[in-house]
Amino acid sequence: MPRIRSFLTIALVLGLSTMAATFEARAQQGPPPVITATPLVDTVVDWDEYTGRFVAQARVDIRARVSGYLDGIHFEEGQIVEAGQLLYTIDHRPFDLAVRQARARLDAAAALRDLSILEFERAEELESRNVGSTRNVQQARAVFQEAVANIALAQAQLEEAELNLEYTRITAPINGRISTTALDEGDLVVGGPTGADVLTDIVRVDPIEFVFTGSEADFLRYARLNEGGIAAGDRDARNPVQVQLLDEDDWPWVGYVDFVDSVLDPNSGTITARGVFENDEGFLQPGLFGRARLPGSGEYEAVLIPAEAIVADQSRSIVYVVGDDDVVEARLVTPGALWKGLRIVRDGLTPEDRVVISGLQRVRPGSPVTPVDEPLTLAAGN
Repeated sequence: MPRIRSFLTIALVLGLSTMAATFEARAQQGPPPVITATPLVDTVVDWDEYTGRFVAQARVDIRARVSGYLDGIHFEEGQIVEAGQLLYTIDHRPFDLAVRQARARLDAAAALRDLSILEFERAEELESRNVGSTRNVQQARAVFQEAVANIALAQAQLEEAELNLEYTRITAPINGRISTTALDEGDLVVGGPTGADVLTDIVRVDPIEFVFTGSEADFLRYARLNEGGIAAGDRDARNPVQVQLLDEDDWPWVGYVDFVDSVLDPNSGTITARGVFENDEGFLQPGLFGRARLPGSGEYEAVLIPAEAIVADQSRSIVYVVGDDDVVEARLVTPGALWKGLRIVRDGLTPEDRVVISGLQRVRPGSPVTPVDEPLTLAAGN
């Protein structure tokens, strides 16, 4: 036991000696070095972020207008088609016959009209010579008028038959991406104004729309901006909107807001808005999730510092500032959004302050430091 106690005594003495030596070395080294920088000032715009999804600007179900057997399919499933491009053909032979029959009826009606004209003229001549009666003239006139009406009816029937023949060629009504075909060659297609088969569908992908919702507070803030003459709050202006997808860090997709709903949803307190984006390469697909951002303010001058220079202390945000005497001071600040890689500071700092941006673990409020100044730079983009 005495030997153990002596060992503990020696260890304690050695430990105290080591600590004393460390403190003496630190005192000789002077205040700890830190990296400082003066804030940058730049013209910024606040951006508001929302979540939403891309939707097709138009979606059309392709249906047949006439019934018949499917004669041909003239597209590849999933491809981009142009308006007017041939998609399906229905067996046209029965409709060719109907057109010829309608033309024959029109020719027959024309022949009867020509005969009725001769009969009418003859009846008028006999009446003028007091040989025929007025009744005969009236009957001939009625036959002539009926023949003229029959020609109009036959002409309409011919146009209907030609239209049905044209409907055997089903074309794309819009530009867009076509889906799979529901029927195959040889299947019986049921057409007509009601109960017609859906053969496929086409969605327009260029341009494409992005739909998102904002809160009632956002709506009121934009309305106030509009009252103040700031374009960002004008719902009728084509305000810019940017979108990033799930795997993107920047905001490569740029469009404009073309619609803000006329009413707020009373249940959720939100309002629907829509942006339009060019999509000529077809990369953006309906249903894709993304984040949108809109300018939420006009341009203003803001103080910018690195985000890592801001320390969170419960609900407060603190920045350490080095004074002229190289003594650290804690400042309460109100941080804003990121801008070109730096954090906006809404209040609490001036452009002349020296902010500790590195070595925060070595600073204490009221303690001296050795500042090493480094300049800040803005990243590209916004």
